[in-house]
Formats: sequence, C-alpha cells, structure tokens
Amino acid sequence: MNPIHYDTVIVGGGPAGLAAAMALTRYRHRSLVVESPEPPRNAASQGMHGLIGLDGISPADLRARTWKDLDAYGLATRADTLAHDITRDEDGFTVTLADGTQARAGTVLLATGMVDIHPDIDGFAACWGRTIIHCPFCVGEENADRAWAVMAAEPDFAPMVPDAFRAWTSDVVVLSPPDLEGASEIRNRLREQSSDLIQGEIARFVHRDGELSAIEFTDGRTLERQTLLWHLPQRQVSLITRLTETLGLALDSGGLVTVDEHQKTNIAGLYAAGDLATTEQGAMNSAGAGAAAADAIHFADFF
Repeated sequence: MNPIHYDTVIVGGGPAGLAAAMALTRYRHRSLVVESPEPPRNAASQGMHGLIGLDGISPADLRARTWKDLDAYGLATRADTLAHDITRDEDGFTVTLADGTQARAGTVLLATGMVDIHPDIDGFAACWGRTIIHCPFCVGEENADRAWAVMAAEPDFAPMVPDAFRAWTSDVVVLSPPDLEGASEIRNRLREQSSDLIQGEIARFVHRDGELSAIEFTDGRTLERQTLLWHLPQRQVSLITRLTETLGLALDSGGLVTVDEHQKTNIAGLYAAGDLATTEQGAMNSAGAGAAAADAIHFADFF
C-alpha cells in the first residue's frame, strides 16, 4: 500500500496537537493528526479551566469544536488510531499506523502527552480528576475551602505545602511515605504552620460517588480529608520509548523529550510539544507549545 503524503504528521490530538494543526492549517499546510482511540489522559476532567473564552469546557467538547473548525478548512485529516512507528530517511519521515497504513511527511510533531501511573488503591479511580487532583490550577477552585492533603515524597517540598496552597485552603496536611528523609524536622516545621506530616501506606480512599471523605492507612488509621492533591509519577507512551532506541530521540534526566526554544528535538525535522517535553503541564501551556512548534515548522528555513 502506497503511503499518503502530507506536509506534517502530528502524533497526538490533545491541546498541543490540535493547536499545531490549526496553526499549520492557517499556514496552508496539509497535516495528518493521529489521535489515539483510547480515552485521553484528561478524560476524567470535569472541565478544562483557564482557556480564554472556553473556561470549564470538557476535553471532549474542546476536541469536537476544534475539529469542526479544522474541517471547514479541509486541510487537516484525522486518523483515529495509534502511530506504531516512525522511521526517517533523507527525504523525510514514514509514520506507520497501527492498521498498517503509512503516511509520509517532511516533518513530524510528537504531541503524545504523558501517561500517569495510577496506584492500585481502592477508591482512587472513582475520585481521580474530581477530589483526588493532580493540579491546583486545574480544579483547585472547585475544591477550595475544603480539608486537603498533599502527597509529598520530596523533603524539600513538604515544608512548603501550607504556603504553596494557601490560596485554596487553610486546612492542609502533608502525606508522605514512611521513609521520608528528615521527617521529624519537617513535621515540626509544618506544625509551626498549623499543619502536620502524616506518614504511612494508603489502603483505601473512602468516598461517595467520587466525593472523598477519608483516607484509610494499612495500619488502621483514618484521616478525614475531602481533597487529595497527588502529582502522580509519569512515563512516556511506548512510541516515544521506541524512538529513543531506533532514532536516538533524546530524553532529559527526568524522562522528558528534550527540545529547544522552537520545540525541535535532536532529530532534524522532528518536533515535540506539550506534556511529553515539560514539567509545566496544562492545556494552555500545551496549546502554546503546539502553536510555537507550528511556527517553527512553517519557518524552518529561518530557525
């Protein structure tokens, strides 16, 4: 089967990928957006906040509205599948999709996001994205003035929690694993701020329809809390891991794709934008990075 040729293939249909598709469309580029049929990372979100004119829009509605706009131009094509592999030769890239079809393009933008590693704890899934949250900017307002706990495994971060989240709550404690370094000193510092350090392994989240009410520990203790902030560990999607082996795609020490100020990776013609390349994750930041990548792709001869 002969591959279809595009100007750019965008792997990922979240805020970064769609912003890039819109910008490239306005530059009159033909693009293919490869969007996984699996639920997106933000599928549990009740609404996306901070987007100008779209505050609170659901992830699904944002995608639908963007594709309605893109379809009006007729230059962006959507493929609801996975990108299985990407290879490169002197003329550009070949993107092989999960169904075996192939696309050719001179440039490729990786916008796959990251994968959150969810803990196997009873009640977590029901509360995730609602009262167990990963980002105070995203849903802090919806959880304001409640009793919070913040998961903090880093000894430098734990004492900062009361001040860091004071905008949303004055009732906050820190949760940490039993082996947190310097726990006694951290606990004393937190208590001086009317907070506390609670150490232990979580056994269960007590909730009603996703509304957290308590955290139970394996030793039998129960902590009454209404909101838990937990920035989960993350990993790259399998495609990115494969490209580090086959193309030599560079990752930094934290496992993020390395890009320059124009969203270029270390592979000529290969760009990356969004959560897979930064710790400053969020829809607005991702969309901005996607638009910046589109600019760099269009003006590649100048950057």
